Amino acid sequence: MSHPNSFGSRATLSVGVRQYAYFHLAALDALPGSTSSTLPFSLRVLLENLLRGEDGAFVKRADVEALARWDVKAALDKEIAFRTARVLLQDFTGVPCVVDLAAMRDAMVALGGDPTRINPLQPVDLVIDHSVQVDEYGTDAALLINTELEFERNLERYQFLKWGQTALHNFRVVPPGTGICHQVNLEYLGQVVFTAVDGNADGAETLAYCDSLVGTDSHTTMINGLGVMGWGVGGIEAEAAMLGQPVSMLIPEVVGFKLHGKLPAGSTATDLVLTCTEMLRKKKVVGKFVEFYGTGLSSLALADRATIANMAPEYGATMGFFPVDEETLKYLRLSGRSDEQVALVEAYTKAQGLFRTDATPDPVFTDTLELDLSTVVPSLAGPKRPQDRVPLSRSKAMYREALAAQRAANGMANGNPAATMVAEGGPADPSGVVVEYRGDTFTLADGHVVIAAITSCTNTSNPSVMLAAGLLAKKAVKLGLKTKPWVKTSLAPGSKVATDYFIKAGVMDSLNALGFNVVGYGCTTCIGNSGPLPTVISEAIDAGKLNVAAVLSGNRNFEGRVNPQTRFNYLASPPLVVAFALAGRMDIDMATEPLGIGRDGPVFLHDIWPSAQEVEDTILSSVKREQFTTQYANAFLGDKHWQAIEASTGARYGWQADSTYVQNPPYFEGMTMTPPGIRAITNAKVLGMFGDSITTDHISPAGSIAGASPAGKYLLSLGVEKKDFNSYGARRGNHQVMMRGTFANIRLKNELTDGKEGWWTATAPGAEPEALYDVAMARQDSGVAQIVIAGKEYGTGSSRDWAAKGTMLLGVRSVIAESFERIHRSNLVGMGVLPLEFVDGETRQSLGLTGFETFDVVGLDDTLTPRATLTVKATAADGSVQSFSARCRIDTPEEMQYYKNGGILPYVLRSLVGK
Repeated sequence: MSHPNSFGSRATLSVGVRQYAYFHLAALDALPGSTSSTLPFSLRVLLENLLRGEDGAFVKRADVEALARWDVKAALDKEIAFRTARVLLQDFTGVPCVVDLAAMRDAMVALGGDPTRINPLQPVDLVIDHSVQVDEYGTDAALLINTELEFERNLERYQFLKWGQTALHNFRVVPPGTGICHQVNLEYLGQVVFTAVDGNADGAETLAYCDSLVGTDSHTTMINGLGVMGWGVGGIEAEAAMLGQPVSMLIPEVVGFKLHGKLPAGSTATDLVLTCTEMLRKKKVVGKFVEFYGTGLSSLALADRATIANMAPEYGATMGFFPVDEETLKYLRLSGRSDEQVALVEAYTKAQGLFRTDATPDPVFTDTLELDLSTVVPSLAGPKRPQDRVPLSRSKAMYREALAAQRAANGMANGNPAATMVAEGGPADPSGVVVEYRGDTFTLADGHVVIAAITSCTNTSNPSVMLAAGLLAKKAVKLGLKTKPWVKTSLAPGSKVATDYFIKAGVMDSLNALGFNVVGYGCTTCIGNSGPLPTVISEAIDAGKLNVAAVLSGNRNFEGRVNPQTRFNYLASPPLVVAFALAGRMDIDMATEPLGIGRDGPVFLHDIWPSAQEVEDTILSSVKREQFTTQYANAFLGDKHWQAIEASTGARYGWQADSTYVQNPPYFEGMTMTPPGIRAITNAKVLGMFGDSITTDHISPAGSIAGASPAGKYLLSLGVEKKDFNSYGARRGNHQVMMRGTFANIRLKNELTDGKEGWWTATAPGAEPEALYDVAMARQDSGVAQIVIAGKEYGTGSSRDWAAKGTMLLGVRSVIAESFERIHRSNLVGMGVLPLEFVDGETRQSLGLTGFETFDVVGLDDTLTPRATLTVKATAADGSVQSFSARCRIDTPEEMQYYKNGGILPYVLRSLVGK
């Protein structure tokens, strides 16, 4: 349909010799009561989206008026429809997306429709970046060997993606070895201002509008540093967006984060983001936009802003937004965007009031907080959560406290004086295991750093921290320091541009000398692809039951994620990663204790830490526009391995029954054109009861598959050897593996099993724990509904749709928690699982729930409304009944439609067949 242009906002923008149509936000200033000119920049971008998207159906005139008149200090329970310009996928989440589209094509045929109707209507880019593992390290052959193993392991997946590349329209694949999706997005894909031919206008004008996206990775928010609106969603929401469905959302609150001053000497962008993460977690910004403002922005390079924006999921916000300014234009030029594109970005954002300067009046925010950048100190975060910042000056003491707590949890503190001494600041437990490895003999003990990884999209996009690591390595080598022999070192740049500037800066040889050879261009350690530790190290850890550590420049350090053998995992800047590799232990005060003994004696951190001026001078001399233009000239071509892959063709995918990677999922089996409606939940049993901060890694791990786990046993039964298990992330195209991998994290604690960690549950008090998957399947066969009960922040972490898919396929009908993380709540609804929240401060503990009751959810029928309060009845074995209230966390009418259809994919499929 044609655009109604209700506000007379369609205008023409001249940029050089080109003319563009656009929807002018200034037209809303004349609206009585308009606050549009004082809204936060992020809401102005959202307002442009509504103004341009007005169609009288999904976006009505009243929706535009509501946002244009919004008093951000007042609560506004208003649903809107946000349409993205494009969709970004990575391969761990992208493969199941394409699997679902292929399955939808088959289902479309079964319902009498045309399979090619299942096709992306928005541009989609899938970047293969999560599949490379760190098998080889510390050698010049590491990149070659890891690449060969990657293609060998993932051939079936890559053949499938190549089919998608030819069968689906508007779908591009960036092959392996190019870089991490968020860095590729920042350096190449992001446009800031998007253009498209407007077929609704006479003469088919070129329309200019704000670039925006959703991505199937929670760190999609990295692009917010470039002034682009985007955030992570589950794969099921991304598929709906691809198929033309708007993202249904409530107008968010916007918390303003004012920055002023400059970072002091010795502090990095990583230290800044860890500080921001800690502050914003305490501010409770889950589900809100965070927007950065103030004069401090002008002292932050765009890569620093991208580092802060990247970790929005860690501080819980939907976005961490930075407006467009001169630094944005500078970065666009540096990263190889065309002069025409840069000119369009400048002209468009200035015409729309979307361009920030230090003189720009502060927008009006829902709430604010501020930070003097000069107060930021060197920091770590850990040992289990990214929001738990540890000042480097106190890292030794805080590590010892964590070690004492871990020993106590392991049952080692009783009668162990050393454990008590650690907590009180005395000497660490000297016990350990003697190891001989690569010609060295040493004692491996608690607190030793066994993994030091420069990895992850958060930091590898940032030349300041990357080159700081290189300069530190160069000074360390010059003074004769070496990495400790028990440390597995790795360098995984986010793009080949980083390698180019390492070489130009003359630091690559020094990094190699310390074992930080390039192991691949992908996500590696941060996603759990750290690879196995050397056998003798691994055996020593198990034999001594050692509490060893990993230090990584990543964004996630959840339990069981980085490596199954590292109990402690600390996030740190790339130069600190190198420093800890030199020290080899967490039990060190880097201000007063040497990292090691060099040629001329002890070497301290301050001896090798590069100055801010050194880093800045190196950036200016080493990071060049030509590096970006050269590396992205053939971004979609791939290397010889990718080009050699042969794939099937045709509108429908030819499923292979013996494939252990790609299988037709059961979501559409028996589906009819009539929605099932809302089904009652009665006589339900609890499959798992969990505490606070259960992450999507706990629910659906991405890393290694244990041989004794249900998924491991399944693969072994099919003849797959342990060495070929790959990872859960790589197996996401096979629902049989992923169902068995749901609630299978080795560190997961189910309160029904008296503390036994892993993939277990119990069916009665004191009963022997059984594999959770087996219990779930037996109950499904008997027609028994199941629920999950949990504490606060359920579903924290990655936008992992399999955490919801697996939950649904195990037969879980509802999750009752104290609170939900934004993305996982949405994913549960999208898979037809009902999220319910305890109310009035009640919890599973305050209600005295054991998890062995039988549960009924009262009032579940087609009259259910968003955020309604329901009654839950828990009947104990003795017949006593406990009733409590729970809020339905289906938040919008659109989500209610998804739920009534059994999920978002059946909803979209029915709507497409009906057209």
